[in-house]
Amino acid sequence: MVAWIVWLIVAAVLGVAELVTMTFALGLIAIGACVAAAVAALSLGLPFQALAFVVASAAGLGGVLPVARRHVKQPPLLKTGPAALIGRSARVLEEVTVHGGRVRIGGEEWSARSYDDTDETLVIPVGRTVDVMQIEGATALVYPRE
Repeated sequence: MVAWIVWLIVAAVLGVAELVTMTFALGLIAIGACVAAAVAALSLGLPFQALAFVVASAAGLGGVLPVARRHVKQPPLLKTGPAALIGRSARVLEEVTVHGGRVRIGGEEWSARSYDDTDETLVIPVGRTVDVMQIEGATALVYPRE
């Protein structure tokens, strides 16, 4: 069998293994096998093919892999849905206690509870401005502004 076909088969097997494991590493090694296939297509010997495979794989694992993993672990730049409400201010529409209440966040009405559930006496009166500390389901946990 022609050497470049063998390298492409190795690259395909590594590519499928990457899809199964999702490690990024096997995909970069598969690219190294593609580079070795290109060297083999130029009719260079096995030592040159192996050297191209090792250099390309090492460059990918040493240079690209750390950058790729760092980018995957970054939080999303744009928060959407309930996560976007955390930290916003709200206006109390119905008295808020540890058991319930209603607030307006932006233009939406939300059920609300006091964020400090250890203080049963905390009552946030109507018209007061509060901060949204957390969202639990369809309930905003709020804390009064000082």
